[in-house]
Amino acid sequence: MSSSIESSYLPATTESIAKAQEAKDASESISILYRVLQDPSSSAEALRTKELAITNLTSYLTKENRAEELRNLLTQLRPFFSLIPKAKTAKIVRGIIDAVAKIPGTSDLQISLCKEMVEWTRAEKRTFLRQRVEARLAALLLENQEYTEALTLLTGLIKEVRRLDDKLLLVDIDLLESKLHFSLRNLPKAKASLTAARTAANAIYVPPAQQGTIDLQSGILHAEEKDYKTAYSYFFEAFEAFSALEDPKAIFSLKYMLLCKIMVNQADDVAGIISSKAGLKYLGPDVDAMKAVADAYSKRSLKYFETALRDYKSQLEEDPIVHRHLSSLYDTLLEQNLCRLIEAYSRVEIVHIAEMIELPVDHVEKKLSQMILDKKFAGTLDQGAGCLVIFEETKTEEIFPATLETISNVGKVVDSLYMRASGLFAQQQSDIRSTTVLGLCPSFGISI
Repeated sequence: MSSSIESSYLPATTESIAKAQEAKDASESISILYRVLQDPSSSAEALRTKELAITNLTSYLTKENRAEELRNLLTQLRPFFSLIPKAKTAKIVRGIIDAVAKIPGTSDLQISLCKEMVEWTRAEKRTFLRQRVEARLAALLLENQEYTEALTLLTGLIKEVRRLDDKLLLVDIDLLESKLHFSLRNLPKAKASLTAARTAANAIYVPPAQQGTIDLQSGILHAEEKDYKTAYSYFFEAFEAFSALEDPKAIFSLKYMLLCKIMVNQADDVAGIISSKAGLKYLGPDVDAMKAVADAYSKRSLKYFETALRDYKSQLEEDPIVHRHLSSLYDTLLEQNLCRLIEAYSRVEIVHIAEMIELPVDHVEKKLSQMILDKKFAGTLDQGAGCLVIFEETKTEEIFPATLETISNVGKVVDSLYMRASGLFAQQQSDIRSTTVLGLCPSFGISI
């Protein structure tokens, strides 16, 4: 089964498995296990031993980062799959695909492997396994930002699974579809898919990890709608679920919890959450990054904010969800600082503002221009002199808006009376025409 393997096979017995475990190094163990799989025996005992050999071999190959050999192993095991139940085949196939995923830098290999297995399962008419491999393939395509191909695959798969009413798989696919639409910035469809996932989940027992994923996606969508309090509660539920399972996703849930606290102007609570028993378990760069942002926000310091973004670039800017919300927070903080600085002036040099706020001149000029267009304050930029001219705000008498509202209401009343008068006039004209017709034709005996 491999060029490095001796031609003679070893009997598929527990002694052979023990021999592999007692080998000096991983390469020798791998060689022994390959030889065990070459045993032509198809007895029940031999098949059970081969299953154990495959599990051990997968583990050794993963530790040795031999991703290509794992792929070849999956191809070479196809004759063996015809000898064992379909459920065991599905378990082995998914186990090897999961093993490849644990090896860094194998994204393209995983996609290629899943596509190969989809073709094989179609040829073998193994629908159950094919659907799960296709769901895994869609998730990989989503991670690889191949959105069009992922959407096409999911659209066909979700119709098929709904017909079969496989609710557990349906929850996974609906969640994937929600994530995909969110990545495409289609929030209504992302919410609809998440609702479908929740509906399917309510009808069955959902494993804690899957429920945590549902809560995490719910929090992300609520945060996108600026409903940070509801988002926080969902992130908290997801954090508890993942933390109990020691799932790596727990750190992301905690990070998003801290983000929600900052976004609702409760940055002071961040230190308390981090120092709690649950928070101390996840101390590291991600938590440190959110703490730095919270400190900068508490001090209303753009300099500290930019320092945090620079020092923790991978934790903040490379996380699309955190980056999107922090960009909004940065803009708000920048606007507040600029408004506070310019309120004492009627005319001020842009260079002076940039020096006070400790930001590049072109960056400050661009932001001031945007604020003027958004009517955050009244003013204009004198680019020739390099100055900002702030206009005095004209105070509007309170009676003016009230007068306009009164005139508007009177206009509505007049329009309503006009419509009624038009209706009465039309009815009157209709009655006159009816009377005229009756007067001209008395012999017909028409009665109304």
